[in-house]
Amino acid sequence: MVSDMERNEPRPNGSSTHTLSLLVENKPGVLHRITGLFSRRHYNIASLTVGPTEVPDYSRITIVVRLGSKSVEQVVRQVQKLVPVVEVRELSPQDLIERELLLVKIHTPESNYSELRALAETYEATIVDVSPDALVVEASGPAGKLDALEERLRKFGIQELCRSGRIALERGFKTLAPPSLKGEAHGELPPPQISPP
Repeated sequence: MVSDMERNEPRPNGSSTHTLSLLVENKPGVLHRITGLFSRRHYNIASLTVGPTEVPDYSRITIVVRLGSKSVEQVVRQVQKLVPVVEVRELSPQDLIERELLLVKIHTPESNYSELRALAETYEATIVDVSPDALVVEASGPAGKLDALEERLRKFGIQELCRSGRIALERGFKTLAPPSLKGEAHGELPPPQISPP
């Protein structure tokens, strides 16, 4: 996994990690077209999440991509050409708020439960399910925090693990949606289009 300190930093093999935020139309096949572009261009997707936005007809896709010799600007230009994509932007590490969700099932005897509870509290995690021979820990936060928690949990015996992938927003008042969509988010309809006579 890529920690917060590693984000957008050069890696030993010359690749770097970038976070892209896309606003797309809710239409069938949109995700397939976007991932198909990344596959054809041999871009390595490290994380991908999709979810609704404040505008019902649009979704936000957050992609963490590892790039070698290709520039992130080139990737952004290629993605922007896809018809269902309304806007795409690389999120700067300095302006980025990102979170990820982790669920991990620990197969361990009850004698370890108190230590696990203390560890969970240290990482602001929650134990969401307990049974006689296993428990499930839930945590959210930046990728680096979850990487560290995952590493600490391994000695107890990880039976299953699931991570959501990153979601991200820019700090401050900046938004990904263009001005024409911001009115829709507040229930304002765009002016009607009048056809010429």
